[in-house]
Amino acid sequence: MLTIIVSTIFISLVLNIFLKKLQLPTIIGYIFTGTIIAYSFGLHEAVNNHTLKELAEFGVVFLMFTIGLEFSVEHLKRMKYEVFVAGTIQIVISALSVYFIAFYIVGLEEQTSFIIGLAIALSSTAIVLKTFNESGEINKRFGQRALGILIMQDIAVIPILLIIGFMSNQGGDTISTVVLEMFLSALVLLAILFAIGKYLLEPFFNAIVKTDSDELFIGTILFLAIGSSLLAHNLGFSYSLGAFIAGMLIAETKYKHQVEADLVPFRDILLGIFFITVGMQINFSVIFDYLGVIAALLIGLIILKFIIIFLIIRLDENNKTSLKTALSLVQVGEFSLALLELARTYDLIEPLYGQVMIVTIVISMILTPLILKNLSTISDFIFKDTLNVDSSIDFENEYENHMVLIGFGEFGQNIANHLLENSIPYVAIENNIDIYHKAKEKHKSLIFANGVKKDILKHIGVAKANGIIVTINNPKKLYAVCHTLQSFIPNNKIFVKVHNRFEKDLIEELGIKNIIVENEVSSEKLIEELFI
Repeated sequence: MLTIIVSTIFISLVLNIFLKKLQLPTIIGYIFTGTIIAYSFGLHEAVNNHTLKELAEFGVVFLMFTIGLEFSVEHLKRMKYEVFVAGTIQIVISALSVYFIAFYIVGLEEQTSFIIGLAIALSSTAIVLKTFNESGEINKRFGQRALGILIMQDIAVIPILLIIGFMSNQGGDTISTVVLEMFLSALVLLAILFAIGKYLLEPFFNAIVKTDSDELFIGTILFLAIGSSLLAHNLGFSYSLGAFIAGMLIAETKYKHQVEADLVPFRDILLGIFFITVGMQINFSVIFDYLGVIAALLIGLIILKFIIIFLIIRLDENNKTSLKTALSLVQVGEFSLALLELARTYDLIEPLYGQVMIVTIVISMILTPLILKNLSTISDFIFKDTLNVDSSIDFENEYENHMVLIGFGEFGQNIANHLLENSIPYVAIENNIDIYHKAKEKHKSLIFANGVKKDILKHIGVAKANGIIVTINNPKKLYAVCHTLQSFIPNNKIFVKVHNRFEKDLIEELGIKNIIVENEVSSEKLIEELFI
């Protein structure tokens, strides 16, 4: 087992180093890693191991949790059309279209056709949202459209599982009994999570932060993500739906940015495991024996899904946004693999059909990062003469041409007050909870977060800032923040306040020249240098 683990890590590292040079995403490297180790160690059947499946699934769970952090309850209300209207229409039309083609034209059995229709209707939450998160396109108009449909697809997991259960004739409950139980379970889940979010979450986080322990803070995040997922699962829902709701609740608190930054390493490692398990399901003997069928099926499902999604989005959107949204969702998703495996277990679909579908789905997932990487190129080529507004315009305002303040003690607050008086946009970061509470009422753009985290710095747009002023009292953190900032912006945009000559020498070693020694230069003097 240790040999397999070490080999897997080594292969994924080598492949991804090579793919990064070709500007290809790590997802493809993980999938190929899974295929290589499956054939090298004979692990095709290991992908059905229950523990491995659950471990891999939590990559998607943590992904949905971090997506939830970007969406408060109010935000979801604003997206009700994308989620509940466009998402529902897409699932229903896609599933029924595939069902009619498979049953009436191809001649497959009715229940097989229906299950394949449900599988093809779903897209890949893991690949699309991971790629959009990394590129920042999750906040663009087409990214929001795609996200809305993906959220509805995740919600649709519940009725799809019910349908599979009915078709398998497992249990003696009537459909009305099961639907009532599902409705009551949904009420219980929402009531528990929202009660926790409203009355317990903020005080709980406040108590954890006051311990000044990074380990306890990260442990709290893992507890909330995994605990909410387990609660949802025990009530009959998907793990990822519970995590998404928990993320939305934390989005209502001031800790959302720090939570997201701390969870990202866990999320990305587990997502890597998930994509490795996807690659383990590629069977070359099936590909060679049914190459023509797989190619026709792949092309057909991509064209069909593209047309359906494009037309749905085009009802109230421009051509480029509709095109990018449709291209983003043409693949078949990870839950479809689980759906087909469940159907095979219940003898609802022939093993051969299931294997052909699995190979087709995996290939569609491999192609997806390549499509997502070239969305703008494809849309500009097709609609080069369009007069529509470009869909690359962000759905939410991004930080740009602003000042960034890292550390919000007395010096930082003096700077912020001047910026407010002169209507200069700024964003400030502070991870001392007491300072945050005292200053937040006056300074609305103050964020509770740790400025050492790269994800935090990306979120507040340091790359597009006019200047960054660092006023952190801890020398180690001060050095770490300045070192991280250099990967985003040139040194001449960084201004650092230090307490003594030792700290000044330390920062000068990084090549930063704009250094203010406390008591030698006042905040008023710095303001003059910066803005006059």
